[in-house]
Amino acid sequence: MPKPLLCPPDLLSRDLSGKTFVVTGGNSGIGLTTVGQLARQGAHVVLACRRPAEGERARAEFVAAGVGGVIEVMELDLANLASVRSFAGAFVAGHKSLHGLVNNAGVMNTPAGKTKDGFETQLGTNHLGHFLLTELLLGVLQTSAPARVVNVSSCFHDVANGRKGAIDFDDLHFEQRKYDGWEAYAQSKLANVLHARELAARMAGTGVTAVSVHPGWVRTNLVRSFMPVWLQNTVLRPFLRMSGMIEPWEGTQSTLFALLSPEVTEHSGAFFSQLGVYRDKSANGGGWPLRSPNPNAHDDASALRLTAVSRKLVGLEA
Repeated sequence: MPKPLLCPPDLLSRDLSGKTFVVTGGNSGIGLTTVGQLARQGAHVVLACRRPAEGERARAEFVAAGVGGVIEVMELDLANLASVRSFAGAFVAGHKSLHGLVNNAGVMNTPAGKTKDGFETQLGTNHLGHFLLTELLLGVLQTSAPARVVNVSSCFHDVANGRKGAIDFDDLHFEQRKYDGWEAYAQSKLANVLHARELAARMAGTGVTAVSVHPGWVRTNLVRSFMPVWLQNTVLRPFLRMSGMIEPWEGTQSTLFALLSPEVTEHSGAFFSQLGVYRDKSANGGGWPLRSPNPNAHDDASALRLTAVSRKLVGLEA
């Protein structure tokens, strides 16, 4: 079994004082680990999450452990565009800079359902909520440049349990075809990759770098839609580890590398992968960056179309 990719130690000891970051879904899993590491390095980190009380508990634990920096908790529900707009407005009103936006929050293989705005749950939460958030924060990102946007995608943007990742522009929300949770997840994670690719092209020359990452198969609460979390974390944990499951600290390495490494600016729009499962087994060892084996991930026409469709869906001017 290959060993997980790890950030060079110098990146994790850099002084981030004076830098501001937003991490969505920062109250658990790799989001929580990302928040803690950035704060340890002296950054001001906005922990954005749907349940602020959980975020405050996480913040209190970091403070009790003596973590430096500043951790600020703000409410954000990515499945509700009104909440996204409220968050963005409050952030811009209260902060003069933003050096890194980590679009980390997400759901996986959920039952058929809709967001507050009528979008398929996974596309709405994983892509459209983050798309609107990013668009609303682009102004402060540009004035803070150099700055970065990191979309947390998945190796399942390629193939998710046999379902190949594709954007079905004729039926984005499974209103005509039979719903399949893994197919919907693959579509949403491919959207994360294409979003970063198009954003990078649009932001060329502005100092804003945009990339997507695969964190690995990480022991988090994402499994809750199809497996009891306690089962993953206790009985099955040693067996899952042998099968390739990694811990949150290992799972945040791709995010931290994409956010902090100087060389990433040379690869804006690229995909950075921890260990994964791809149709091309030679890609399974990961790479920073890694060329996705999914040909749809390199389709610039689809990336442009997705941006145009997304802008319309979230109510932005075309």
